[in-house]
Amino acid sequence: MLRREFLAALGGGLLSAGQERRPNIVLILADDLGVRDLGCYGNRYFSTPNIDRLAAQGARFTGAYAACPVCSPTRASILTGRYPVRTGVTDWIPGRPSHERGPIITPRTATEMKLEEVTIPERLKPGGYRSASVGKWHLGGTGFLPTEQGFDINVGGTHSGSPPPTKPAYFGPFELPNLKAGPGEFLTERLTQAACDFIRTNAANPFFLYLSHFTVHIPLSAREADIARHKEKSGGRYNPVYAAMVESLDASVGAVIEALERAGIADQTMVLFFSDNGGLRYEGASKQLVTDNSPFRAGKGHLYEGGVREPLLVRYPGVVKPGTVISTPVSSVDFFPTVCEIAGVRPGNVDGVSLMPLLRGGRLKDRALFWHYPHYSNQGGEPGSAIREGDWKLIEFYHHPRRELYNLAKDPGEQNNLIARETAVAQRLAKKLQAWLKETGAVIPSKNPKADPAWPGWNLTGAEKPTPPSD
Repeated sequence: MLRREFLAALGGGLLSAGQERRPNIVLILADDLGVRDLGCYGNRYFSTPNIDRLAAQGARFTGAYAACPVCSPTRASILTGRYPVRTGVTDWIPGRPSHERGPIITPRTATEMKLEEVTIPERLKPGGYRSASVGKWHLGGTGFLPTEQGFDINVGGTHSGSPPPTKPAYFGPFELPNLKAGPGEFLTERLTQAACDFIRTNAANPFFLYLSHFTVHIPLSAREADIARHKEKSGGRYNPVYAAMVESLDASVGAVIEALERAGIADQTMVLFFSDNGGLRYEGASKQLVTDNSPFRAGKGHLYEGGVREPLLVRYPGVVKPGTVISTPVSSVDFFPTVCEIAGVRPGNVDGVSLMPLLRGGRLKDRALFWHYPHYSNQGGEPGSAIREGDWKLIEFYHHPRRELYNLAKDPGEQNNLIARETAVAQRLAKKLQAWLKETGAVIPSKNPKADPAWPGWNLTGAEKPTPPSD
């Protein structure tokens, strides 16, 4: 703990004495929201007027990525600015063991984010920031909760990655840390209320609010009236329960912006909106449709674009020009240094880079983005690693070793594997990926001496290709 406080203390002192108060930072994180689930990203069925307004008032990124196709690793990457391979949280917590008869043995993930990691609230604290984590945590239980990781307040955060096990889901009564809900109270609304209360009571000084919603994570659940309204609208092409959940998320964003405006601090606040991984395509063994990530391939749990490409919106009045659209590829590891720059503190040794040059209308230096997900996902995803550089993306799969190469500018749906045709590009990217894996100490799956070709999952060969857009 002393080491973390020492490292965090190194962050202060970049603002001059005459500079105005440091800006507030609000990071709203959705759970399992797909990049195609919002009106501002082309969806014509889901109702997201508040989120769309946020996009219109600031910047919308079209090439934003989660550092992992599942939740816990991305959350750790956001809070530390470091790739999951460095934090050790490479799978959802607590993860799943290797298949006893599968072709490979996969490594285990860390079951909590280490206390030695320096988090956003720890880095901001010397600058006078008060920090609150409201909602899903999923980075460790007792001893590793938000208040042990630099936050002053924890509302609702536990070891769990799912909403409280109530029936129906998301509805009270339930009890979470510093959050009680009576019968019929809705979890998304209770978390929103807690976030707005924090804004109201801390408006006089700079703050960092991390509003991490459980929605739209399964089990799918919403108010019956909202479901009925979307059922009439869907024509059977969309999941009306999921649509109602997206609408509740949108209402939350609207309430937070309104709270900032009522407190008179909206113009002094950066608001970021993001999702932790790609949209979940099907729910459980029933294979009930949840959402459609088309034209992107696959979804949550997969290294294809549908599993890692995310909606990212940034509103920062007076700095970010309204209606800005940014196509430069960026990652969740970039949020940490971005927040540090506007707060006037040094980011320290992180993998990400500040997005402020892009948000001010400039450019970033060319760089590659990396992924290492050496696990089988609950959604049928294969263990693998990946690199994106420019328009090119290479994926190295470990289940049955193979590489796939895609030109995302021409083929965003990853339907045409160019590994045999573009050999020079493939070799260049593979070399960079291998160097990164070595530098980060990545643990690669190993051959299983008990492998059995009769194992039902032996012929797993990747996600099916996308269906045509249906909205």
